[in-house]
Amino acid sequence: QVQLVESGGGLVQAGGSLRLSCVASGRAFSAYIMGWFRQAPGKEREFVAAIGWSSGRTYYADSVKGRFSVSRDNAKNTVYLQMSSLKPEDTAVYYCAAGSRGSLYTAVYDYWGQGTQVTVSS
Repeated sequence: QVQLVESGGGLVQAGGSLRLSCVASGRAFSAYIMGWFRQAPGKEREFVAAIGWSSGRTYYADSVKGRFSVSRDNAKNTVYLQMSSLKPEDTAVYYCAAGSRGSLYTAVYDYWGQGTQVTVSS
């Protein structure tokens, strides 16, 4: 059974940093694209970043480019989202997802974590 478990969310002041973690279990993820998404209250879920588990190639939404960084630790089966220069508009529930179909830019995500809340105060 595939499980994705996020952690690392919390309350931070604008300009601060947080690192989210996503521990993946239940299968080998070497052929997967791992994505981060977020959903703010009253808004649709939006793509944040993705990384190819084997290739390490990354892709970011324009809204976070230059401020967020996605990485993975194969030995720990963990994907990270390092968030810096946080803004109040980054406030959302952040979700980790895994997909085996499509490319880094067009991945179809089959598995989702439960989410972790990130709140950025002004």
